[in-house]
Amino acid sequence: MNKYLIAIFASVALMFSCTGNNAKGNDGAAPADSAGAVDTLAPDTMEQLIAETPMPKAADELFDDFIFNFAASKALQMKRVRFPLPVTFEQRPGRADSISRAAWKTEHFFMRQGYYTLLFDNRRQMSRVKDTTVNQAVVEKINLRGKTIKQYLFSRVNGQWMLNRINIEPISVNENASFLHFYKRFAADSAFQVRSLAETVKFVGPDPDDDFGQMEGILTPETWSAFAPEIPSKLLYNIVYGEPSGGGNQKIFLLRGIANGLEVEMTFVRSGGSWKLVKLVT
Repeated sequence: MNKYLIAIFASVALMFSCTGNNAKGNDGAAPADSAGAVDTLAPDTMEQLIAETPMPKAADELFDDFIFNFAASKALQMKRVRFPLPVTFEQRPGRADSISRAAWKTEHFFMRQGYYTLLFDNRRQMSRVKDTTVNQAVVEKINLRGKTIKQYLFSRVNGQWMLNRINIEPISVNENASFLHFYKRFAADSAFQVRSLAETVKFVGPDPDDDFGQMEGILTPETWSAFAPEIPSKLLYNIVYGEPSGGGNQKIFLLRGIANGLEVEMTFVRSGGSWKLVKLVT
């Protein structure tokens, strides 16, 4: 992210240092599917700050910088959505729809849930996040329970990112279908998690004896419960930067907090038709 968003995060952090933070609901319970200790107030505050600050031209250089602005600002969406916006259905070629300017409802994507998720096939693919030559991107809203994916297709024309189309498809036809079917059960079933561990799982995490250090080790089925992260089980977001590269037998799953330091990275490998967790970084 560029200096513009970093400055906003700093403002949010200063605000919380003065007011405190409460991520629980009125009944004192944590929000459902919260993916762990994720701030839910911080994104709302950051969203307001972004919406009230004009987006600089530099934010169009990287899709990540643009999408945070786009998700927070109704005014920006009115400028960057091509109306009437076509809506297509992957497995229903004869069915199509469109959304008029008057009917458009502000899409906040992942801003309200306090975290977002990403799926990559490899490290090289991860580098596209910072690639200023990427001129197309797709934001995928993955409904694991509904078994559908809503895709928002963006392209950059004359230096400006625009939303051109929405496509709706069943998970079964998505390039990540095999992994998503696996992940749905992995996220919801602790016993299945244990059965889905590689013989040994490499672990990298913060060192409890050193505030700035990290520790490395090996996780086994017997120690998994002490280190298993909370991950979302109902709704995922994914961003495809540039051209889709196909399925593959490796998936790097990232969970990142908004306006906080939460980050979980899980690497899975498919062997013999089964997905296994081989590495966890927290």
